[in-house]
Amino acid sequence: DRFRLTQGDDLCIVFHRWGGCRPPETASQCAKVVVLRATKRRGRQMKDTMIGVDLAKNAFQLHGASMTGQVKFRKKLTRLQFLKFMAEQLPTVVVMEACGSASYWAREMVKFGHEVKLIAPQYVRPFVKRQKNDMADAEAIVIAAQRPEMRFVEPKSEDQQARAVMFRSRERLVHQRTELVNALRAVLYEYGHTIPLGIGQLKRIEALLDEPNSDLPALVREECRDMMAQIAEKTTRIEARTKRAAELAASADTAKRLQTMPGVGPLTALAVEAFAPDMTSFRRGRDFAAWLGLVPRQHSTGGKQRLGRVSKAGQADIRRLLIIGAMSRLNWLGRRTIPEGSWLARMAARKPRMLVAIALANKMARAIWAMLTKNEDYRDPAWAAAA
Repeated sequence: DRFRLTQGDDLCIVFHRWGGCRPPETASQCAKVVVLRATKRRGRQMKDTMIGVDLAKNAFQLHGASMTGQVKFRKKLTRLQFLKFMAEQLPTVVVMEACGSASYWAREMVKFGHEVKLIAPQYVRPFVKRQKNDMADAEAIVIAAQRPEMRFVEPKSEDQQARAVMFRSRERLVHQRTELVNALRAVLYEYGHTIPLGIGQLKRIEALLDEPNSDLPALVREECRDMMAQIAEKTTRIEARTKRAAELAASADTAKRLQTMPGVGPLTALAVEAFAPDMTSFRRGRDFAAWLGLVPRQHSTGGKQRLGRVSKAGQADIRRLLIIGAMSRLNWLGRRTIPEGSWLARMAARKPRMLVAIALANKMARAIWAMLTKNEDYRDPAWAAAA
């Protein structure tokens, strides 16, 4: 109780508790008081201020407000002005929509000492007042972020984004190859040749094109061979990225742990690492399954529960790969590993295969959450129950 501070912003004055006015006894005491004063000011600024940012390529709209909603400033800045302005601000809460470049700007804001929160755009839209513009969007971001029940998105690290780029590059090549195969099948269909679905039919198409007595015009065969060359080039690039994904999955402890689960391969493990947030952000495995969209869509009212098809309101890549992995356990080869009398065997005996696959994918998502939060490899429920 020896010292107390005045409320001035520019000068630190120290008073004796008995009413005498004198400076601190040593320089270290004065320095300590100034540091404490600056720390309190920074803490108060971070607690009382929130800045909403509407991101764009070159124009950034900022909306600063207190935690009680009072507007402090509105600014429209260029890219360089935005960086300079945020670097000059005391540590505060910065809120942005989880859109393109949001993770990059989140990392930049963290370097300046700010606390960053990302909100899904669909949660911001209900708070936009009347007409939509950059100023209204920035204000809506702040209003949405101040809701106590609001859910936020975890910013991605540089390594996560790099893995996501490689994963999406492979997916894009697969889609382009599928487009070429379908175009090739459509051309042949115009001349009376019906080719079944599947990439495995390429050898049949190649034999048809090389047939000496083929009824196809020379120009059509030339164009079809060109498409075959493009398909071969896409296949080579897909295989290279698949090999790279397997190498990444083999070098990461998390990916290796995930692959101990039946139905989870290198691509699924890579997708979980690239797109899923930290598993500690989910309270239970059920929440992670709901985040993936592997739960029924609800349309309940009046105390009556109405459940429909799966919501699909989540991360599509992980959900699709989990369902594919679940289907691999339900084909004729995977059924051999299903224990008799188990939950999966009983479900497969009385339900359609796709429904069982989605239910199994839900269980796989819950198991992934448990494995990553407890840092344990997969344990077969049948063996665990027997133990």
